[in-house]
Amino acid sequence: MNLHSSHHGHSHAQPLNRHTTVPNLNTVAAWATLHCLTGCAVGEVLGMVIGTSLHLSNAGTIALAVTLAFAFGYAFTMFPLVRSGMPLRTAAGLALASDTLSIAIMEVVDNGIMLAWPGAMDADLASPVFWIALASSLAIAAVAAYPANRWLISRGRGHALVHSHHGH
Repeated sequence: MNLHSSHHGHSHAQPLNRHTTVPNLNTVAAWATLHCLTGCAVGEVLGMVIGTSLHLSNAGTIALAVTLAFAFGYAFTMFPLVRSGMPLRTAAGLALASDTLSIAIMEVVDNGIMLAWPGAMDADLASPVFWIALASSLAIAAVAAYPANRWLISRGRGHALVHSHHGH
């Protein structure tokens, strides 16, 4: 069954029966992007806060933020799968397949913005510049990752792989 049907260039939910519908592709892609952003943002914010607090170099702070963003992003996908009884190795493979591109796009975009935003990487944690730049960069990163998530899901990849295992 297709995730969506197209009629005159827009998507509609397809009824499964009189009580259930499959959400359209745009909705699924938006939720997948939000899910990915949640894990990515937790790691990114922690990395930026820790790196800034420890007065790490920009490169050190970004390396820490990227590492934590991938770790939390993958963990947020894997945890419910493992909790439902899926073997850790299988859950890890699904997380890698579903999240890597999205997290990579978000990390390139948000760290690029942090580097380009005047004073953001030099600001201390009490500075509004730090927090406004970080929040803005994450929001823009999510918008940048949405098309990739939508494209992957439309081809049965990305978060479509994870959604097929919910209730495992």
